[in-house]
Amino acid sequence: MSFRGLTWDHPRGYNALAAADGPVHWETQPLEGFESAPIADLCAEYDLVVLDHPHLGEALAQDCLTPLDDVFTAQALAGIASAAIGPAYSSYTMAGRQWALPLDAATQVMALRPDLTQERPSTWDEVEAMSRNGHVALSLAGPHAVLSFLSVCAALDPALDLRDAGWPADDIAGQALEILTPLAARTPPRTRHLNPIGLLDLMGTEDEIHLVPLVYGYVNYTRASRPVLFADAPIAGHRPGSILGGTGIAVSHRARVDADLRDHLLWLMSERTQRGFIPAHDGQPGLRAAWADPKVNASWGNFYANTAATLEAAAIRPRHDGYIAFQTRASAFLRESFEARDPLPATVRRLREMYAASRHERTFA
Repeated sequence: MSFRGLTWDHPRGYNALAAADGPVHWETQPLEGFESAPIADLCAEYDLVVLDHPHLGEALAQDCLTPLDDVFTAQALAGIASAAIGPAYSSYTMAGRQWALPLDAATQVMALRPDLTQERPSTWDEVEAMSRNGHVALSLAGPHAVLSFLSVCAALDPALDLRDAGWPADDIAGQALEILTPLAARTPPRTRHLNPIGLLDLMGTEDEIHLVPLVYGYVNYTRASRPVLFADAPIAGHRPGSILGGTGIAVSHRARVDADLRDHLLWLMSERTQRGFIPAHDGQPGLRAAWADPKVNASWGNFYANTAATLEAAAIRPRHDGYIAFQTRASAFLRESFEARDPLPATVRRLREMYAASRHERTFA
């Protein structure tokens, strides 16, 4: 039997899946397409959908996914859970069920051009000092303004849990904005509309940006024409703050799972595949063993070893139905607030109000 799958149109999201000799024909759409297209519509058309964990609330509200504990044995899922790096597996656990396999792991980390700067900032104070000389950009486009904000909050408050109605305390939110506001003001205008791929494309081809302190890591740019070095996210408080990214493979209700598909998905998640086939085809594996593999690191500029600590400590985003719309609106509001130099208490209050309102919204009424 043949199955239709939908993934995203970057080499990291497509090449390994397309090269795999399996029963799935993979099609692509831009990463932003997953935020604009209703997940239920995608699941009505495709048997397998590559998604990220914030979409789970919408997917569960629309009842369009098959729980994977109905597809795989408890033993198989437990093996993947124990092997996955950081919260990559648990981010797809919701309402007591498992909804996706963590094929790809990522989080926000630091990106810099080692040929343009000898500085290696490890704290936000050091990033602030470096930014005064220019060439430092925040990732602010699309949903990334609020994701950068939440990452700094997670660094300041290690106990912060955003999964179940959690939100930063006002004092933590205010401290995060104090860190980000001057950096936003110094971010070159040319970069403010660029998503992480656009920022890293620019870093890998031109010399305008020397450092992006917080951007979703893409291993592929260690091999850019002007290689990018990745390192752990800056520390503010006790840990490198970061909001988990990455993608998982979910099975739609449309799929009629057979042994071939089940075996293929388990093969994709096997340690051998994750340490060999996935990195060899531009993928970014989801298992800890691949991130620690010396051969994998040697091939990819030590991307994995340099950023694993940040991924292990990454925070899981809210996943309620209505969150995706919130992060879009909140990011637009934050960009306007940064530009207008709004008083921080008013910005803190408005973000909290927007988040509370989102928990009572639904993507589809």
